[in-house]
Amino acid sequence: MAQALELAAMAGADGDVPVGAVVMDAAGSVIGEGRNLRELTNDPTAHAEIVAMRQAAASIGSWNLDGCTLVVTLEPCLMCAGTLLQSRVSRVVFGAWDEKAGAVGSVYDVVRDRRLPHRAEVVGGLSQDFAVSLLRDFFDAKR
Repeated sequence: MAQALELAAMAGADGDVPVGAVVMDAAGSVIGEGRNLRELTNDPTAHAEIVAMRQAAASIGSWNLDGCTLVVTLEPCLMCAGTLLQSRVSRVVFGAWDEKAGAVGSVYDVVRDRRLPHRAEVVGGLSQDFAVSLLRDFFDAKR
């Protein structure tokens, strides 16, 4: 989570919502990392999770991230939750809950929906205070 929080701070410094993510393989090695890049790239899909999963897939030479863990500073949205299911990520660990757009337990619980062919384990609230502080400081400065 420490690496994801550092990436989030970098995103915030660049004017993007401070969210960072890493993907670890089954052995715990980081195989992908990302931060929100929407503002820098003008790409609506450049969420930290998507950037990290793309890098992880390129790193291992496969879209299938079964056995991998996605660690992210903010609860994933619907797009990111759908992507982690499509890539077969086994576990998602996040910091801050997203009561407005969260899709892994807050507003929706897409990744544990039994109607879908793949589900992921969810661990929420890791380093929550620091993740929330990054977000709060960023949005307070915008106001």
